[in-house]
Amino acid sequence: MASDTGLLHMVYFWMREDGEPGDADKLAAGCKKHLRSIPGVLWLEVGFPAKKTRDVVDNTYGVALLMEFNDNDAQEKYQEHPDHLKFIAECSHLWSRVQVYDTVVSQS
Repeated sequence: MASDTGLLHMVYFWMREDGEPGDADKLAAGCKKHLRSIPGVLWLEVGFPAKKTRDVVDNTYGVALLMEFNDNDAQEKYQEHPDHLKFIAECSHLWSRVQVYDTVVSQS
């Protein structure tokens, strides 16, 4: 993580069942291309599920997007940024479901 405080924005994408091989890679590339340089994004990583088999691990998603912002205001500005909207327009056909977890990082 880039700092000790802030807001973590974790987005999990489930790929379309009728999708093409390589769609997860296309989605990951789209995340990096469109979202990394948006003002307010402190840190961005894109990954794929680890193939863990423990009962508490959910590895049914196809792509994970992990980001950090200074605060909720920065994350809200990101939501309306033209590059974020372009990402959605260009890549939303690749996923069937999105789940978002926003977490305020403790300042302790």
